Amino acid sequence: MDFIFTSLQKIHTDRDSTATSLAKELAKSHRVLYINPPIDTRTYYAKNNDAYTKAHIEGIKHKAPSLSKTENLNLWTLNPATLLHSINWIPNTSLFSFFNKHNNKKLAKDIAEAVESIGLKDFILINDKDIFRSYYLKELLRPKQYVYLDRDYTVGMQYWRRHGLELEPKLMQKADTVVCNSSDFTLRAREYNANSHYIGNGFDVSQYNFSEKLAAPEDLKNIPSPIIGYIGALITMRLDLNLMIALAAARPQWSFVLIGWEDEKFSNSKLHYLPNVHFLGKKHTREIPAYIQNFDVCLNPQVINEITKGNFPLKVVEYLALGKPVIATPTNTMKEVFGDHTYLATGTDGYIESIQTALDDNSHELEQERLQFASSFTWQKVAGLLLDAISNKSKNTTKRESVIDQ
Repeated sequence: MDFIFTSLQKIHTDRDSTATSLAKELAKSHRVLYINPPIDTRTYYAKNNDAYTKAHIEGIKHKAPSLSKTENLNLWTLNPATLLHSINWIPNTSLFSFFNKHNNKKLAKDIAEAVESIGLKDFILINDKDIFRSYYLKELLRPKQYVYLDRDYTVGMQYWRRHGLELEPKLMQKADTVVCNSSDFTLRAREYNANSHYIGNGFDVSQYNFSEKLAAPEDLKNIPSPIIGYIGALITMRLDLNLMIALAAARPQWSFVLIGWEDEKFSNSKLHYLPNVHFLGKKHTREIPAYIQNFDVCLNPQVINEITKGNFPLKVVEYLALGKPVIATPTNTMKEVFGDHTYLATGTDGYIESIQTALDDNSHELEQERLQFASSFTWQKVAGLLLDAISNKSKNTTKRESVIDQ
């Protein structure tokens, strides 16, 4: 089979996503064309782009080849060469849609040229949350099937909320298939498209190898134990900053290690003035296992809101895959998927009690139970469920339990 992925996430960067991981998994047996996010005029002239976006822009400036093939995989990557207009500032959704269709046509032209160059036939187009830039690609590219991958509540964010609240349901309605990585998202999708399926999430089994003992990274070596760690974006729309401050202040004998990019509120928070809190910055995905292995306890202290309550926290699988005890806030997915294998806690006292229990009670037997549970979350399994959904083999149901059991 031939696949095309459009996504908000670039492939071959310092971190993988559901879309990039699925694309790489499918490329083991199928031909896959992955479309990196196109550059718009605002991004083109911005000063704070990451290294991968800067490389894309330089390629456009110097007219470098936009299509490349990954060695040892049937995976091609397209860096679209055509600049799109920056239009999200337009307040009226009807007017926005007029200009958005023009942007879609420009992107579709670049994709069509790549399709012809590779020789893809009867391809399946998978749209990974690219609500706007891929909104009209079903009509413009006429894929064999148009699949919408729903794996985050992006319309809870201001940028996507402006037009996404109206356009995302319409996008789900016209999709041939909707696939989701959480039960909450699946139930929401079925309000708009009966052919919506739960496929779950996966992780890189080879990278998170419990039997391979990794040395502590240099910036972790001098931090005293016990180390209570968190890895991921440090943003207040997802994490309970006040809770994290209270925990660190209440237990000065514990070291709190935070790894990831910070938003402004985290950067200016009291956490930076607490001597037992250590910010180690953003790390490449290949570096992450060494840090997790040297944590004593792992955290996922989410604030519960419309963005987080139904999301699937992949970091929890990665924590468990290395045998680590996990303390987390009881969101819907944490309760339904991870409740039997993690410590769920609320409030400062609840977190402190759970962390202490995890430190006191950890054992080889518990580590092995976590490993066994995490081993079921493979990208091979997720890709299989995706192919089943595309082939209409999955069963439609509105029961939450059936969604989880699929």
